[in-house]
Amino acid sequence: MTDRPSGPDQALSVAVRAEAGAIVASLARMVGDFDVAEEAVQDAVVEALRTWRSKGVPDRPGAWLQVAARRNALDRLRRQQRHAKLLERLREDVPPDEPGEADERLALVFACCHPALPTDARLPLTLRAVLGLTTAQIARAFLVPEATMAQRIVRAKRKIVDKGIALTVPAADERAARLDDVLTVTYLVYNEGYVSSTGATDDRDLADDAIWLAGVLATAMPDEAEALGLLALLRLQHARRPSRFDASGDLVLLRDQDRSLWDRAAIESADRLLERAAALRRPGRFQLQAAIAACHASSPTWEATDWLQILTLYDLLLRHDGSAVVRLNRAVALGKVRGAEVALEYVDRLGADLARYHLFHAIRADLLRTLGRVAEADEADRRALELTSNAAERSLLLTRLT
Repeated sequence: MTDRPSGPDQALSVAVRAEAGAIVASLARMVGDFDVAEEAVQDAVVEALRTWRSKGVPDRPGAWLQVAARRNALDRLRRQQRHAKLLERLREDVPPDEPGEADERLALVFACCHPALPTDARLPLTLRAVLGLTTAQIARAFLVPEATMAQRIVRAKRKIVDKGIALTVPAADERAARLDDVLTVTYLVYNEGYVSSTGATDDRDLADDAIWLAGVLATAMPDEAEALGLLALLRLQHARRPSRFDASGDLVLLRDQDRSLWDRAAIESADRLLERAAALRRPGRFQLQAAIAACHASSPTWEATDWLQILTLYDLLLRHDGSAVVRLNRAVALGKVRGAEVALEYVDRLGADLARYHLFHAIRADLLRTLGRVAEADEADRRALELTSNAAERSLLLTRLT
């Protein structure tokens, strides 16, 4: 793994996370053009990266970004020969470095996750507009050429403009239908940071970005049980982060992790979030996933895990999310409760849906090895190895094979 960023890069990461979404939303309302606002902020981020590395971090990084973005928006409008009225509004003396309101960021997230946008564009657009990642960073995260990702983002922004998608939080009756998309995008950001598709870290920590964004959502929507559940889930998963890799950078499975390294304060805060969510009596998939993670977090050892409770929670989760991946995860608990042979039969029935998913083959290999079918287990691990590009996961699979 690479070292976490420090100095100007870390200062920019923190400032962009806190300010970019609010600046985009504010500029978009001011000039009436989402594309101009988003591009202006992106230009400011790129400019900051270059300037702060050579001249140092300014005293007020957020104000610096805001002023730079406003200047860039003004330049863009001038080049596009927009109406003088818009130019005049940008010249008004707005106090810089005002903290962004949560509802501004919330409105921007809902716009980026609008159902009119292509599914494969919602996550990249959220990463750019709300969290301030550059197109190059997003392209690296998803293993596509930068030009391809740029086209995807441009098309999504154009659709926001063409369809007149408003940067507002939907009304309660409409928000319920779209909230799951917003939470799912946030969860996907976290997953990309938690186990990168490339196995490498970049100059932004996507997992931290996702937890911050989940906190914004939960704060802005305190009566949405699933928003609370998602934040609880991410905090529980992140609490185990210090034990996920050994000193040489190799992945450590949950059953082998040093639980004394887990962040108990984060676990306790997640438990309180789950209690708040449960009191709202609107169960959902993120709350149930968080409850499963909480079972692991509360167990002193792998052997002492309450597998029957986890299996019961998975059965409840299937009512909200019957995907093949959830059923695959259920197989681990099923094996602990009813034995590896029953679990293997259950897993094999998922083969048609998960044939190209590396964890399907890895879990199947583990069950086969438990049953003493070593040659078949090795074959399954080799197939898993073919299907993952994550360096840490590949190292673990190679260890099992040797």
